[in-house]
Amino acid sequence: MLRQGDNSPVGTVSALRALTHNTGNTATGGVWRVTGAQGEAILKIATPNGDNTTAWDHWQREPLAYRDGFIADYCRDTGLSAPRLLASVDRTDGAVELWLEDVSGTPGEQWTIERLGTFATQLGAAQARWRHQPRPQWLSRRFLRHYAGRFDYPTIDWSHPTAQRFWPPDLLDGLRRLWERRWTLFDAAERLPQTVCHLDVWPKNLFARGDESILIDWAFTGEGAIGEDIGNLIPDTVLDGLLDVDSLDEIRETLTTAYTNGFRRAGGDLPEADIHRAIALTAVAKYTWLAPMMLTRLTEGTSPGSHSYDPDSGTEEVMRRRRPIFELLVNWARHTESG
Repeated sequence: MLRQGDNSPVGTVSALRALTHNTGNTATGGVWRVTGAQGEAILKIATPNGDNTTAWDHWQREPLAYRDGFIADYCRDTGLSAPRLLASVDRTDGAVELWLEDVSGTPGEQWTIERLGTFATQLGAAQARWRHQPRPQWLSRRFLRHYAGRFDYPTIDWSHPTAQRFWPPDLLDGLRRLWERRWTLFDAAERLPQTVCHLDVWPKNLFARGDESILIDWAFTGEGAIGEDIGNLIPDTVLDGLLDVDSLDEIRETLTTAYTNGFRRAGGDLPEADIHRAIALTAVAKYTWLAPMMLTRLTEGTSPGSHSYDPDSGTEEVMRRRRPIFELLVNWARHTESG
């Protein structure tokens, strides 16, 4: 529970507003924008959810990332940054209050594709450096397996009339095959060259101040494959309608090229083809659950879109918008299998 103003670094609290966050992440007890006599701050409460420090949603990871100086080290000399830590408070109920800078800047959903490319270059440089750096023990491990693998849809209607109306048979067959092969895909992703990833890179977690790219929400940070963050970002720019899906091919090409250039210019020791394959394979593995979830919701009579981030889009809009994304993932899967 939020305790108004007890530990506020912005003075006496006059207003607070709850912000949307991923309620599937039990580590986060809530996020608020707090207005006080001395300004505004973001309050994020990390709530205990177990002692497994390598779990994808370990509750202490973001507080430790700030307190240990990890985030500052990760971003140094790359053009990346994160919200400043204003205060970190251990509460008597076991939770941790993170009081963070309320970032001003252009939010990621308003970025141009060129600006997304600038960020991808910066991220590539950071991840080239972290290929061989000592890694904190509290980083998440095997994130794709534990995040995407937790979804279970035992009765999927691959012939649902709505799906057949909007998605052709070969696409449905490809998506079914991805779901059935998800554990093999997780295995393949874990065999890729590894680095340290943010693991929640999407436009809602990005802000720009000039050429500076501010990355928020470091709760999932951990070991991951080269390009895994870009493999998440490319589909996630358009899944919920944040950017126009008609730009998907340009987004894919721009971000893949920019990340690869940033990685190699910073001394990254991998061939271009290996980086491109890693981006594709991790994207495919990350989203194996999405079509099954949508089909399950259709069977249940609920909206197939995001209930948190895209509640106003109707079924037809969501099904049409996501078709090109699924086609990209199925094509990527075929390419990585043959490569």
